[in-house]
Amino acid sequence: MQKKDLDWKNLDFGYRVTDYRYVSNFKDGEWDDGVLTEDSFINISECAGILQYCQEVFEGLKAYEHADGSIVTFRPDLNAERMFGSALRMEMPPFPVDRFIDAVDQVVRANAAWVPPYGTGATLYIRPYMFASSNVIGVKPAQEYQFRVFVTPVGPYFKGGVKPISICVSDFDRAAPRGTGFIKAGLNYAMSLHANVTAHANGFDENMFLDPATRTFVEETGGANFLFVTKDGEIVTPHSDSILPSVTRRSLMYVAEHYLGLKTVERPVRYDELKDFVECGVCGTAAVICPVGRVVRGEEEILFPSGMEEMGPVTRKLYDTLTGIQYGTIEHAAPEGWIHRII
Repeated sequence: MQKKDLDWKNLDFGYRVTDYRYVSNFKDGEWDDGVLTEDSFINISECAGILQYCQEVFEGLKAYEHADGSIVTFRPDLNAERMFGSALRMEMPPFPVDRFIDAVDQVVRANAAWVPPYGTGATLYIRPYMFASSNVIGVKPAQEYQFRVFVTPVGPYFKGGVKPISICVSDFDRAAPRGTGFIKAGLNYAMSLHANVTAHANGFDENMFLDPATRTFVEETGGANFLFVTKDGEIVTPHSDSILPSVTRRSLMYVAEHYLGLKTVERPVRYDELKDFVECGVCGTAAVICPVGRVVRGEEEILFPSGMEEMGPVTRKLYDTLTGIQYGTIEHAAPEGWIHRII
């Protein structure tokens, strides 16, 4: 197979149109068989439910090329299950888990020439998504939906290596109590855009959102979960009913316990505890885990002992171990079901 003629080692994290994508439509109470298409455009009514009432959910995962030339994805079953749950919460017909995985396989296989070569540091980003496609003018769920998957080759989320970032405690709320913060829906990310732009304008890389009810507990950023490291090497991640259950975060917690022998705990994390942690990171599909060097809230500044120059030692081990599993370079075998081979 001839790879596309791209400067693989210098790709940015952006969208490029690839050859094929998958489309399936829900109509008259059932999903059709689905098809691969070369058409990258979507033709919908001006009154489609996605445009009027934002009925939409999505996922994000990656495909990797291993040293032996095989192409794999990482825990796609968890993405499929999460999207199933997101759809239910948005009153959308869930796309079956097995068909989700098959659709991803089809699109990656059809675009194998776009999968970045092993050793370049780049990956194939996969975006499954579903939206309301039929007309809706009254406030109610649509009757028809479309499920799609496209892929695009991307470089590392942080060019030039991962450096600790500065974040601010946002004055805005990301999600309402008993709202939709725990699902992966576009509306949640739209809510975070103004806060993100405000943070960037003030010289910060990201936001830290606190719980909207009391503004006492740490929740997440606009698109990533938090991990903290205690002085004793314990890994702590915040628990809240409005935090998105990150596949990467769950995988890192497993790696910490079963590969690195560290104690892990998921619990509510008070903001006033931050000064007692020695490392902090934000984790997600795009960056895996990015270290945080400082947190600012008004006039208060918290500097983590790991500093602003490089990853802390525990965060580095977590990053290296998980990426080693994803790329097939780690000595220990991946847990059963984590690596899904496509080619």
